[in-house]
Amino acid sequence: MIAFVSGPVAALSPDTAVIEVGGVGMALHCTPATLADLRVGEHTRLATSLVVREDSLTLYGFADDDERQVFELLQTASGVGPRLAQAMLAVHSPDALRLAVSTGDEKALTAVPGIGKKGAQKLLLELKDRLGEPLGAGAAAAGRSPGPAAGEPGWREQLHAALVGLGYAPREAEDAVTAVTPQAEAVLAEGGRPPVPQLLRAALQTLNRAR
Repeated sequence: MIAFVSGPVAALSPDTAVIEVGGVGMALHCTPATLADLRVGEHTRLATSLVVREDSLTLYGFADDDERQVFELLQTASGVGPRLAQAMLAVHSPDALRLAVSTGDEKALTAVPGIGKKGAQKLLLELKDRLGEPLGAGAAAAGRSPGPAAGEPGWREQLHAALVGLGYAPREAEDAVTAVTPQAEAVLAEGGRPPVPQLLRAALQTLNRAR
């Protein structure tokens, strides 16, 4: 098992980071929150989880070991594969998921594309004794980093790709990006960087209201 990768960031796309390890570029599928903290050319260390299928080997990357552990625990629930587990972590932080499960918050789980009311109820039952209580770790400060460097996807592209990756149609994703643009522009006006994870959650709320 590959527990982590460490090296310079060679390339970034809206859903993937390429980390150079010993002269080899390793592609890791990451959530928008993880990608938002990476910079091309800068050294990073990402916890990883290798998903093996008959026809593929897919490496998922995470900001820390806790996020990876939650990713793997989520997949112990019936019907949850790596894509849905990553979608859950794209919408909610590990602690937010623990809180949702420990308090029986169906609404929080149905905010994740692909999870309906019955699915949420089933997940709450299966995960209740697996995720544990929230750890209480403070969330990383949003917008603390400078704007993206050359070669990195902008917040619009990153957000749009994340929504499409979660199963929304490109047109729906574009409408959601437009809806949260004022929030992003307000951050830019103050010299900050639009916080993609928070924008993603806001965009998902607009899409849920539209349904």
